[in-house]
Amino acid sequence: METEGWPALQPLLCLAWIAATLPIIVAALPIPAAAGGHLLRRLLSAFSSRGKTVRPSPASSSGSSSSKAKFTVPQKYFMHFYVVGVLATTILLLAIWFYAYMKMTPLLPESSSYSTIASHLVGSNSFSFGRVRSRTMGHKYHVWRTVFVLLLMEIQVLRRLYETEHVFHYSPSARMHIVGYLTGLFYYVAAPLSLASSCIPEAAEYLQGQVAEFIVKGRARMPDLVIDSSSLLQPLLKLGWTQWIGAVIFIWGSLHQIRCHAILGMLREHKDSDEYVIPCGDWFNRVSCPHYLAELVIYFGMLVASGGEDIPVWFLFVFVITNLSFAAVETHKWYLQKFEDYPRSRYAIIPFVC
Repeated sequence: METEGWPALQPLLCLAWIAATLPIIVAALPIPAAAGGHLLRRLLSAFSSRGKTVRPSPASSSGSSSSKAKFTVPQKYFMHFYVVGVLATTILLLAIWFYAYMKMTPLLPESSSYSTIASHLVGSNSFSFGRVRSRTMGHKYHVWRTVFVLLLMEIQVLRRLYETEHVFHYSPSARMHIVGYLTGLFYYVAAPLSLASSCIPEAAEYLQGQVAEFIVKGRARMPDLVIDSSSLLQPLLKLGWTQWIGAVIFIWGSLHQIRCHAILGMLREHKDSDEYVIPCGDWFNRVSCPHYLAELVIYFGMLVASGGEDIPVWFLFVFVITNLSFAAVETHKWYLQKFEDYPRSRYAIIPFVC
């Protein structure tokens, strides 16, 4: 639903995701070295490198090491991504949840066979009214679905923030490229915006109206705000089966990612050590980057829960697939070069695919 006075948010988000995804797709294509394919792949690999894939080897000369560390930041700055993600997601969740509570309740069943039959019996005018009412109710469901998906995103970024602080032990020498750092900041702003893009204009306009009314009338003349906790949660329980299937997929991916992150976090007994060992257990027995595979499952769950009606959510998911697949392939190559006994049966990220 477009709101007058607001820019076309969804097309802007789609263009942003295309701009972020296209270089990764082009770099993955078999472009000849003479046409710049090798250079493009090297540049993208450098920009996306982090942790072990960017750390200079001990055998490197001091000049080589400083050159490789140029334009990089400590990998522990990963925490910044999740701080930004929590802030962006929380603001959107509270704003749209409040709007849904005030303007999109009560939430009734989307369709009623009784009302449809009655509309046919009493005449076309009533039937037209019924169709308008059905569209209005459909929009209410869409807004509450957005609240549901933002709740999933909030769980995701809060968990990742906790893991960054308490599970991962980043080596002091682990770094990531500044372009990758800026991409991460962009992602954790654009992702919640994409999940809520269809509801942001109308929710923002409603909140602006409330603020303007408060300024004009003052607190004394504003009606008391009474929040009924049951009305905040009941509409979420009335959503369709696709939302709950999406939530189950989200939980499944999250449980595996928690386990894989715990395995990675325990690889080094000493936090300041640069020594790496081959990770094993859970999905590590099949792929080199099961935490990335779990991330794909998590965002697929969000896509299913959203109903797939908003195009930016699809572009978000395509970016997640391409970005994590490229990073997983680079990590897989590093494992193969680092360890002579690395299991050759493992895939990079998706079993039997890549």
